[in-house]
Amino acid sequence: MSASPDPAARRVVGPGVEVGVLTVGASALGRDRVDDETAAATITAALTGPLAALDTGNNYGRSEQRIGAVLRVLGGVPAGHVVATKVDPAGDDFSGDRVRRSVEESLERLGLDRLPLVHLHDPERLTFEAATAPGGPLEALLALRDEGVVGLVGVAGGPAAMMERFVRLGVFDAAVTHNRLTLLDRSADPLLDAAVEHGVAVFSAAPFGGGMLAKDPQPVPTYAYRPATPEHVAALTAIAEACARYGVPVPAAALQLSTRDPRVTSTIVGATRPQQIDDALAWARHPVPADLWDELATLVPDRRVWLGPDGR
Repeated sequence: MSASPDPAARRVVGPGVEVGVLTVGASALGRDRVDDETAAATITAALTGPLAALDTGNNYGRSEQRIGAVLRVLGGVPAGHVVATKVDPAGDDFSGDRVRRSVEESLERLGLDRLPLVHLHDPERLTFEAATAPGGPLEALLALRDEGVVGLVGVAGGPAAMMERFVRLGVFDAAVTHNRLTLLDRSADPLLDAAVEHGVAVFSAAPFGGGMLAKDPQPVPTYAYRPATPEHVAALTAIAEACARYGVPVPAAALQLSTRDPRVTSTIVGATRPQQIDDALAWARHPVPADLWDELATLVPDRRVWLGPDGR
C-alpha cells in the first residue's frame, strides 16, 4: 500500500479522460427523496469543484436528467471535468440494440453529442456468454467506441470473479467494482491484480459498504445493501475501537483503504448534498498512522462472509 494521495490529484483512465483520486457518485441523485434544488447544488459542486469526475447511469432514476439540467446552466461540461455513465437494460432486454438506445437516451438527457466513458452495467443480469455473444451488448458498446460516439468503454458490476473474467478479455479501458474493497471485504483483490495486468483503470465504488462504514461510531446494520452478519458487526466494533484510539474517523480509514491502493485509479463516493463532497475530501486527507493500518489488516472478517463469486 502507498501513502494516501491528494484526493483531487488527476489520473489518466485513457486517451482524453482524466479523473480525480475521488469521483462523485450520482446514483442517489436520481431519487425523488432528493429535491431538485439540493440535487442541482450537489451536481454543480461536483462539476465546478476540485474533483474531476461525476459518475451516473441510465437507470439511476432522474440522475442523468438532473445532470443535464445543470450542464445547460453551466454551458456544458466544465473544462477538466468528466461525466461518465452506464448502459442498462430495459426490462429483460439487454441486447445490442438496447445498448444503442441506452446511449441515445443518455446523450439526450445529458445534452451531449459524445460520451467520454460508458460502462456496461451489471452484466451479471445475463450470462457472460450472452453478454459477449455476436450482436450482444458488449459488441454494440465496442462498436459505439469505434464510431466515436463513446470515448472509452468500461464494465461495472458486482461479482468479482465475473468482473475479472470481463477484464481479462482485454477490450475494456476501465472497470467499476463495488463493496469488495473495504475494511470488511477484500474479495476484489484478484480482480484488481487482473486489471493491473491488462492495463484497465479501476473505479472502486461503495468504499463504505453501502453505509455501514460511513457512520461513526454507530454502525448501520446492513452491508452491501443486505443485513450485516454478526461477523460484520463484530469486526466493525473492533475497527471503531481501533480508530478511536488513534483519533481517526472510521469513514476516513474506510475511504483511504481504497484511495491509497495503487491498483485503484479512482474511488467513487456517493453524494446527495454538497456537504458530503466536502466530508469525503476531509476524510481522504485525514492523517492515518501506519500502525493503525497494520491493526486494521488484522480485523478483516473471515473470507467466508465476504461477498462471494455469485454476488452473495
